[in-house]
Amino acid sequence: MSTTEEKIEIIKQHIGAIPDFPKPGILFRDIFPVLRKPDVFGYLIDVFVDHIQKHYEQVDVIVGLEARGFIIGPLVALRLGCAFVPIRKAGKLPGKVIQQSYQLEYGEDTFEIQADSITPGQNVVIIDDLLATGGTMCAACTLVKKLQGHVRGCLVVIELPELCGRLKVSDEFHALVQFKESS
Repeated sequence: MSTTEEKIEIIKQHIGAIPDFPKPGILFRDIFPVLRKPDVFGYLIDVFVDHIQKHYEQVDVIVGLEARGFIIGPLVALRLGCAFVPIRKAGKLPGKVIQQSYQLEYGEDTFEIQADSITPGQNVVIIDDLLATGGTMCAACTLVKKLQGHVRGCLVVIELPELCGRLKVSDEFHALVQFKESS
């Protein structure tokens, strides 16, 4: 069995880098190679679960952000024995929803959460694959707080520190790995 540090290094080695995607000049960090290796994918879930168990006393809900947070979040929630709640782009969730808009590089987008998905006082950890500029994570934290949930932490696989997204996230934040945007 590998240590947490060894698992993180193996995960990092399996993260792909796709130049000029989705547009020229962008180096896209791809977690799908991690998902194609069951042992490495298992390490990713292990590391997230271990981090949550070591740093947060009680977690009631794992929130996953569209779309790759939907892949990781439910598996973490299942292991922890807690609920999973998705946050999606506007118009994708049924029933009554709460909205929060956030800034993109060129424009604005909106996230939604079902209004009855988190009850007041529940402890929440938010999971996504990547933190870049911080807009989506910040919007997710705001949505949880609008439902009177307590954000205990925000976890991502990858952080791009050059984009300073961490500065927008006022809640506790942890990234497994960091990559410079250009390397």
